[in-house]
Amino acid sequence: MVPIRWVWQRTAFPVYEAIPKKLRQPLAALGTFAIFLIGSFVSEETGDNTRASRAISIFGLIVMIATLAATSRDFKRIPWHTVIGGMLTQFVIAVFVLRTQAGYDIFSFISEMARTLLGFAMQGLAFLTFPEVGTVQWFLTGVIPPIIFFVALVQMLYHVGLLQWFVEKFAIFFFWSLRVSGAEAIVATATPFIGQGESAMLIRPFIAHLTLAEIHQIMTCGFATIAGSVLVAYIGLGLNAQALVSSCIMSIPASLAVSKLRFPETEETLTSGKVEVPKDDEHKTVNALHAFSNGAWLGIKIGATIIAALICIIALVGLVNGLLGWWGKYWNLTDPKNLLSLEMILGYLLYLPAWLLGVPNKDVLPVAKLIGMKIVTNEFVAFNTLMKEEPFKSMSKRSILIATYACCVSDPAQVCSGPD
Repeated sequence: MVPIRWVWQRTAFPVYEAIPKKLRQPLAALGTFAIFLIGSFVSEETGDNTRASRAISIFGLIVMIATLAATSRDFKRIPWHTVIGGMLTQFVIAVFVLRTQAGYDIFSFISEMARTLLGFAMQGLAFLTFPEVGTVQWFLTGVIPPIIFFVALVQMLYHVGLLQWFVEKFAIFFFWSLRVSGAEAIVATATPFIGQGESAMLIRPFIAHLTLAEIHQIMTCGFATIAGSVLVAYIGLGLNAQALVSSCIMSIPASLAVSKLRFPETEETLTSGKVEVPKDDEHKTVNALHAFSNGAWLGIKIGATIIAALICIIALVGLVNGLLGWWGKYWNLTDPKNLLSLEMILGYLLYLPAWLLGVPNKDVLPVAKLIGMKIVTNEFVAFNTLMKEEPFKSMSKRSILIATYACCVSDPAQVCSGPD
């Protein structure tokens, strides 16, 4: 970070200091909006990815920011520097990943490494079952074993200190650029890699002293992205690894911006001047093998929780849909493709949000149903439907990419400005 800070202090910072304080935020907002416009409309139109649909996406982003600001806990205390910086940072990351060769190569490399990681888990599974198990398209064999292996690997990296080092270096950027507390920067940075619960444990000694705004931010960033184990699970399902990895990184500044819009800081934070991952003596491990074995046990519990949740939730939704379908027959809703169900109801309720994401008109209802399906079941079921069933298989490439982002994360602002 030292070279980056050196360049910043000798280029952008003098310009920033020369601008009167009253004009800094308005000019920053106008500059960010201009970058959004240029980044969205300069590239050529391809298929359904028209400039009109991009304009709808930008309009949707404005609507969602306005809604968050209007429902803010304290509008006068909103740190617009964090909001503007968060929105700009996620958009720059998106443009870098999806519009430049360097960004594409970097995240393509990361995606390939993630796929390679799955292969190592398959070797252990093949020993326990049969060599051709990797070709069987089962959720149980294709997703759960990589999760167990990944969680164990993360625990070992945490023991040797590599994970903390990486998180601290990554958090420094968001700490200084977006002006958030050290605890918020650490958790927001770590969540896409180790998960919501584990990232909060990185600041265990500070949890009792967190402000309400910091707790809100920790919850927001947890729901705005996916854990590394779930990321590995999605890649195991055959989804676009590059889009998934980039969405995780984009969700870090986006979650900070959204949280500060809804719940701005009104108290004095304990970690406002430092970025530090404290030691966790309570869960201390003896050596790397001890940490790896503990991680394997934790991975088994996570995998079993996923399996049990899938069985029970899908069964419960099936029960509710069965009752709704029976009731819908009295309203002449007897078409097997258009039965009354939770997904159908939520699809129509979420029609406007799906349109605001910039989905082409012909695909708005299917995407809205997918998002509704993700809400009442989970992302795995939604993605499984997207990959196999009609009319999802006939959706445009733009609609599929937006649906991937929408089902992968919970932060609408990040989805709006993501692909385009």
